[in-house]
Amino acid sequence: MSELRSPAGIDPRGPRFAAGITSVLLLIAVALGLTGLSTARTQTLGWAEYVGETDAAWAVTAASLAQRALDPGFLLLLAIALLFLWGVLSPRSAPWGVLFRRVVRPRLSPPTEWEDPRPPRFAQGVGLFVTGLGLLLHLAGVPWALPAAAAAAFVAAFLNAFFGYCLGCQMYLLLQRAGIVGRERPAAA
Repeated sequence: MSELRSPAGIDPRGPRFAAGITSVLLLIAVALGLTGLSTARTQTLGWAEYVGETDAAWAVTAASLAQRALDPGFLLLLAIALLFLWGVLSPRSAPWGVLFRRVVRPRLSPPTEWEDPRPPRFAQGVGLFVTGLGLLLHLAGVPWALPAAAAAAFVAAFLNAFFGYCLGCQMYLLLQRAGIVGRERPAAA
């Protein structure tokens, strides 16, 4: 079985394959977020009831922390964020990479080009940041935070999976040109 990694980099089809699976999971998370606690409205009792008007509040703000944490959209987005974290910390053992290497890649022709592994790893970090922010805001009771974060991550994953355009990789390259990331470390003296 040939190795996924060459001295020049990684097979670019691997991150695209992972982005395809991730985009499906994120689309489900968006749907769960749109139909769940994050966007639901609830009737509140108060002054509006006395004057004959209805006053609707966001269900996520009225929910307890435990209820927010047990929301199905939250749980799925948490699992996706953990997969992003896994991809940042140990990309060689991340589930979608292992699946690609063991099941998909042996059925494909050898890659014609190799890719630097740093931009896709950075993109995983961007996905972790976006989904993590949505999770934290959801736990804080911010309406629409969960589906908005899932939708933003979905757009990036979809573009990578189906068009080969990696937004996180492009961010990495811009930051690299600016000299912020990807610089070679100086040799120890």
